[in-house]
Amino acid sequence: MSKIAVAMSGGVDSSVTAALLKQQGHDVIGITMRLFAPHSTGVGSAVHDAAVVARHLEIPHHVADFSPDFSKLIIGDFIEEYRVGHTPNPCVRCNRYIKFGMLLDKAHELGADLLATGHYVRKTMDPDGTCHLRIAEYARKDQSYFLYTLTQEQLRQVIFPLGTVGSKDEVRRMAREFALPVAEKSDSQEVCFIPNDDYVAFLEGSGALGAADGDIIHLNGRTVGRHHGTHRYTIGQRKGLGIAWSEPLYVTAIDAGQNVVLVGEQQHVFAGGLRAEGVSWIVAPETEFFAATCKIRYRHQPVGCQVRLIAGESCEVRFDQPQKAVTPGQALVFYRGDEVLGGGRIVGPLIMCDTAATMP
Repeated sequence: MSKIAVAMSGGVDSSVTAALLKQQGHDVIGITMRLFAPHSTGVGSAVHDAAVVARHLEIPHHVADFSPDFSKLIIGDFIEEYRVGHTPNPCVRCNRYIKFGMLLDKAHELGADLLATGHYVRKTMDPDGTCHLRIAEYARKDQSYFLYTLTQEQLRQVIFPLGTVGSKDEVRRMAREFALPVAEKSDSQEVCFIPNDDYVAFLEGSGALGAADGDIIHLNGRTVGRHHGTHRYTIGQRKGLGIAWSEPLYVTAIDAGQNVVLVGEQQHVFAGGLRAEGVSWIVAPETEFFAATCKIRYRHQPVGCQVRLIAGESCEVRFDQPQKAVTPGQALVFYRGDEVLGGGRIVGPLIMCDTAATMP
C-alpha cells in the first residue's frame, strides 16, 4: 500500500476521500492549506474542521501556510484581471500553482508517494505510463474543466478517489457510514475568497478598484448610458444595464483602458470563434490543425470546433456553431470524448455573427 497525502479542506468530499483511502489500507496523512491571513474572517474553519476529521480517522494532520503565495498569485491576479476588463477564473490558477504545485511538493516533503484530492474527475493510465484526465462518472459535478493545466508528471503523482462515485448523495451516504463530523456540512461557495459570492463588493472592498463612472456605448457609436466601474460587467450580461432601448441589449466588450462598456443586440454577443494563449496539453495533438469539442466556461455545453495551433502556445478556434459570450480571461478547455486534451486562456472572439439566423 502507498503513503498518500490527502488535501483536506474540511469539507465532505475531501473527508470522504481520506476515509476511503484509509479503509483501503493506505498510510494516509492529511494536509490543509492555509490560504488566508490569520486575521481574515472565517480563516480558521477549514483548518479546524479538517483537524477534527483527521482526529476522527486517526490520521496525522498537517497545515501548510500558502497564504502569501495565494494572495499574490491568485487574489492579486484576480484583481488585476478585473482591472484590465477581463473575467478571470481563479480556480484554474489555484489548481495550477497552489494545489498541484506547492501542495504536491509539500506532500512529497512529508514522505507521501501520492497526493489525493476530492475533485470529481477520473484518471486513467496506459500500459506505457501515459495518463489521461477524464470526465467524472457524476457528470453534473465534473470538475475536469478546472484541471486542464495538469501535466503528465503531475498526473502520475495524484489520484481522484471520487471520480467514479455516481452522485453527491452517495458521497453523503459514505460520510454518514464513516460517521464523519462534517457529514452534513454544506458545500463550499464557488470562489473561496469571495464572501457571499459578491465579487463586486470584494473588488471594491480591496481598495484596488472603486467606482469609476464612464460611458456605456452602443456598437453604433451612440452613448446610451453610464456605468459605475467596468469591473461590474462581464461579456454577455443583460441585466442591470439600466438602458431603455427598443430591443434587449447585452455587453459585447469591455474597454477598461478607455473606461467604456460596449453593448449591442443579441446577435452581436455571438462569435464564430476565438483566440487563446497560454495553451498547455495533457495529451498533445499530433497535428497543428485538428477537430475537438471545447468548453468556454464551466457551465458551457461542449461544442464542436476546429483548432489551429499557433507558435508561442497560442491557438485559434472556429466553432461548429456560433457561441454566446466569448469572455477574455476565462478558460478554454478541449475535450475528445470524455477526455481532457488541454486548454488555454481566452484572449477574445475571432468573428462576430452578423445575423440572428446564424445563432444556434
